[in-house]
Amino acid sequence: MTVGENNKYWALILGASSGFGGATAIRLAKDGYNIFGVHLDRAATMPQVEETVAQIKATGSEAIYFNINAADEIKRKEVIQSIIKRLNRKQLIKVVMHSLAFGALRPFISSTKELMTKVQMEMTLDVMAHSLVYWVQEVFSNNLLTNRCRVFAMTSSGAHTTIPFYGAISAAKAALESHVRQLAVELGDINAGVNAIMAGVTDTPALRKIPANKGMKQIALSKNPRKRLTTPEDVAKVISVLCRDGGEWISGGIINADGGEDIASYIGEN
Repeated sequence: MTVGENNKYWALILGASSGFGGATAIRLAKDGYNIFGVHLDRAATMPQVEETVAQIKATGSEAIYFNINAADEIKRKEVIQSIIKRLNRKQLIKVVMHSLAFGALRPFISSTKELMTKVQMEMTLDVMAHSLVYWVQEVFSNNLLTNRCRVFAMTSSGAHTTIPFYGAISAAKAALESHVRQLAVELGDINAGVNAIMAGVTDTPALRKIPANKGMKQIALSKNPRKRLTTPEDVAKVISVLCRDGGEWISGGIINADGGEDIASYIGEN
């Protein structure tokens, strides 16, 4: 499929204002896709959203953004209805990307810090894992997904390792990878390619909220064979490649987009 053929298709990106979602929105727009972006931003960060939208439109692609809580069922259905109205019930969504990064960062066990609560645990898994299923269910049941569509979900090494204060998010990432496997099988009839993208450590707004982020970046820099951190644009390019013709045959897996960082065991000087 050429760039020119992509311009009739749309990508639905959850978490489309910054980080991986923002970079992928811009990259896919350059590839010809129009963008439905879902994000949750306050006034202070809206200039960044506006800049992302401007870069999308500068490619000649359309950009329709919704500033809502993507985990809110009512808001999700409202967005889907807006999409149905815009697309006139045509199957024009070719790419769905889940890049929601909002979860509780607390220890499970501590004698000095506040512990993870049941509400926080459930919220973290709902936003960062289960919402993928709910959004895909909505676009599928409303006949919006094209044949040979792609579904991407952002995971991390936290799905199989431990990081201080990251326990609930680790659980969410592990659940997200399980959801990807299940969706890959259940969307097989429409030849969908469904994969989890495991980025290397990336200096995003979400990473900076993790208390151990400085140490994480230092370790990543010492391990990564490329001697640098992953960037959102690196990940966006990987997704762009996976959206090419034939990419739908890659499905149900975890795609490392980290320059070899996760497999590197030697920690040396840069």
